[in-house]
Amino acid sequence: MDTRVVAIVSGGMDSVTLAHYLANLDHDLHLVSFNYGQRHGSRELEMAARCSVDLNADHSIIDMPELRKLIGVSSLTSDAIEVPDGHYAEDTMRATVVPNRNMMMLAIAGSVAIAEEAEFVATGNHAGDHFIYPDCRPEFIAAASAALLIGNAGFSAPHFKGIVAPFLHMTKAEIVQVGDGLAVPWQDTWSCYKGGDVHCGRCGTCVERQEAFALADVHDPTAYADPDFWRGAVEAANA
Repeated sequence: MDTRVVAIVSGGMDSVTLAHYLANLDHDLHLVSFNYGQRHGSRELEMAARCSVDLNADHSIIDMPELRKLIGVSSLTSDAIEVPDGHYAEDTMRATVVPNRNMMMLAIAGSVAIAEEAEFVATGNHAGDHFIYPDCRPEFIAAASAALLIGNAGFSAPHFKGIVAPFLHMTKAEIVQVGDGLAVPWQDTWSCYKGGDVHCGRCGTCVERQEAFALADVHDPTAYADPDFWRGAVEAANA
């Protein structure tokens, strides 16, 4: 019997690649996405839904409509705070941190996994996230996995084995290479934090996306409003 896995899939390129990676291992997938009031949520969630159709996987969207009011201290959850332009290495990117976001997602995904007797929760965190997002770091993932196991120990969850993060020590360019090998439909992924009609090309996720494709030497089919900004942002971050 295929291993049941609950995978957190936002609709971004990392999580969509994760879903394809797990499907390639013949896991039985339940994709879980979250609407926490993020300004780019409609674009992300559309791509997560497409991914579920592509992989013939179960898909659930967890709506948390009141959360935006309570955690509106990030540029992703407050219209009063601008999404900064530039590279993730710049300190301005701290404006995109959503407090405790991954703990909330992992806790809910863990509940789903335990309820439906899945063996793992899977997340697409990678090494490029470690610098700016504390809840993407290896020590956090290990602690969150331990907490889920401890909190559900015993007869209530004998099947559950914790959190897996296959890309945790990979760069985003390495994830692009993995995705390229799996024929991930990049046009059906969304990165831009500004959530417009096309990727802006200037925010941290757009810059990181373009840099990753360039480093991986893989064609990027994404349309960007400003397709040239990223090179200068990378040079400034590395200066």
